[in-house]
Amino acid sequence: MNEKLIFTCTWGREDPERATLPFVAANIAATAGQEAIVLCTIEAVRLGCKGGSEGVEATGLPKLHDLMTEFIANQGKVWLRGACAKPRGITPEQLADGVTIVGAAKIVEEIVAGSKTVAFA
Repeated sequence: MNEKLIFTCTWGREDPERATLPFVAANIAATAGQEAIVLCTIEAVRLGCKGGSEGVEATGLPKLHDLMTEFIANQGKVWLRGACAKPRGITPEQLADGVTIVGAAKIVEEIVAGSKTVAFA
């Protein structure tokens, strides 16, 4: 059985609270030993670029840059949806450490294999 958890993040720096919450939940999962992935779509793909999460802060929550660093150190993965990264001109060379661009086929493959998904609206 697949124990992966995929947390979807659609918000970027325009809404720091919504951008941060998926990473909070995913980091808790990773810290607990679960395989956790944050799938960034729409404007959230910008968070995966070098410096993209810096300065993103919501009252009462950890700084997103620190949280992402901790999440990746806890073996968490950050995926950027290719169809969202491409129109924004994001290339692999621009990505922060631990971040990768993935296509729809990879996401579907993980879900079909039993990954559970969590969406933050």
